[in-house]
Amino acid sequence: MSTPPTLLLVDDDAEIRDQMKWALASDYRLLEAVDQSTALAQVRETRPPVILLDLGLPPDVDGASEGLSILRATLDLHPTAKVIVITGNSDRSKAIAAIEGGAYDFIEKPIQLDVLKVVLKRAIYRAEIEKDQQVCQEPVEEQEFEGIVGSSELMKTVFQSISQVGPTALPVLITGESGTGKELVAQAIHRRSTRKDHPFIAINCGAIPDTLLESELFGYERGAFTGAVQQKKGRIEYADGGTLFLDEIGDIPLSLQVKLLRFLQSHEVQRLGGNEVTRVDVRVLAATNIDLHKAIGEGRFREDLYYRLCVIEIPVPPLNQRDADIALLARTFLLRFADEQRKQVKNFTPEAMDAVLAYEWPGNVRELENRIKRAVLMAEGRSIIPANLGLQDPAAPESGSVTLKSSRARLERDLVRVVLEKHDGNVSRTATELGISRPTLYQLLARYGLKK
Repeated sequence: MSTPPTLLLVDDDAEIRDQMKWALASDYRLLEAVDQSTALAQVRETRPPVILLDLGLPPDVDGASEGLSILRATLDLHPTAKVIVITGNSDRSKAIAAIEGGAYDFIEKPIQLDVLKVVLKRAIYRAEIEKDQQVCQEPVEEQEFEGIVGSSELMKTVFQSISQVGPTALPVLITGESGTGKELVAQAIHRRSTRKDHPFIAINCGAIPDTLLESELFGYERGAFTGAVQQKKGRIEYADGGTLFLDEIGDIPLSLQVKLLRFLQSHEVQRLGGNEVTRVDVRVLAATNIDLHKAIGEGRFREDLYYRLCVIEIPVPPLNQRDADIALLARTFLLRFADEQRKQVKNFTPEAMDAVLAYEWPGNVRELENRIKRAVLMAEGRSIIPANLGLQDPAAPESGSVTLKSSRARLERDLVRVVLEKHDGNVSRTATELGISRPTLYQLLARYGLKK
């Protein structure tokens, strides 16, 4: 059973504290304070993620000076705390002063418990998001493997495979969607091999026209074709002693597949227009984003070449299956591009991180990298906001203004997400806790782009 989040209640009215305990004790570990000294002592000792603070405390019961003083001191001690202040509905200037002083939100008296519960759950959720961001601020070296950033279980499996096959001489086929980082995996295998001090030569077979690909791989002699004014070694020869990485291997034409297969069998190359045969010691790694079994069935790829290349297969998962890595990668790219562009961007706002985590990332790590690079360039302050990313926020207002409707939508979305995560995506239990029907919950999931 998970430990409930801690909530510090700062109020000198014993009756109100009793009411709060009755309403909230089942969902929170409640702490109490009646004045500044006890409140700050609790903050130092327990560092509660959320604090409910009455601004009208002695000796300034009718004002807000004591409450605002506690707010300032609390944020000095615990900057990430979410402080929700309680104010009378007759003086909104106190609430505005509190928000300007760093309060997360405010609740007006008389307190409506259903509204308070929503605000508290949203504050807890924000606190958890920011806690995850703090984890992402740890040195990247502690969360990467051979230059590949990741801490998810799927990537740990990839790292283990690299460690196992790296020291061998076996050919490896790296599979995965475009933009997942297959070349980084190939480079990591090379660095883990006995060939690490020799060349790593990469060639994208899908980016070179078929008429030029053969000469790029095998080289040519002077006069082999029009424009061949001097002898040129191919990529295979340049990789002698090291590793040759054939990216997008599925795009090699059938005519060239035969010659490549012959090289893999004999480890000998013959340049175009030449008669001399050169023996080359090369380890071959290949990568593809297509289904080679399907290509074989359609006659587009040779089965014997496939088995030569795929002695070991390492599948690289798409980014939308690496939830634990998305925030980490986003933070890594932010720091890198902020340094390159000499900008003072340090972090993401919670709303921006929400947008990053909610997006599907069809272009995988490459798309995330490009989005963050753009966001750093567009950012005007020290934090990236959703507008910098250009990602759709399902609950955001259509205009830049904050309206009651848009605020309710964000609260509703956040509450649905929190309860859904609490019940591990179980729709029935989520609907029951929210007090709505399952069809209504499905409508909310579709409206806000949430996944079960």
